[in-house]
Amino acid sequence: MKFVKPLLASAALSVALATSALAAGVDINASNTGLALQGYDPVAYFTEGQPMEGNWQITTVHDDAVYRFATEEHKAAFEANPEAYLPQYGGFCAFGAAMGFKFDGDPEHWRVVDGELFLNISQDIQDRWVQDIPGYIEKADTNWATIAQKAPSELQ
Repeated sequence: MKFVKPLLASAALSVALATSALAAGVDINASNTGLALQGYDPVAYFTEGQPMEGNWQITTVHDDAVYRFATEEHKAAFEANPEAYLPQYGGFCAFGAAMGFKFDGDPEHWRVVDGELFLNISQDIQDRWVQDIPGYIEKADTNWATIAQKAPSELQ
């Protein structure tokens, strides 16, 4: 019985975090439960140089979205400076943003450029994006000003 209480408390916390994140804005690519980056650890891209799935027990809420972390150290780093680790364009596909659309960013197709995390929807799209990273970032930055607050379906 002594193991059940911590498990129930942990589960209750996860449900509370997810419920509080249901209102994640259209400028953040989060699941219907508010989970950002499909549960991947945003700090790992910078510290480990690779995507790492986060632990459901190590989470925080930022801008109404739930972020998971592989370690408590990653969580602490994120909480100290979230802007340093958040993916650009709310975690939507960087190439898609350059084209004026919002497509899911895949945490497995990523690149850190000038200290910023960018995701793309697939390997073939990322291959295309890397052919002109500065140009696509410039286009995406311009487009993001007008598409950030729009739902992906409004841009189709």
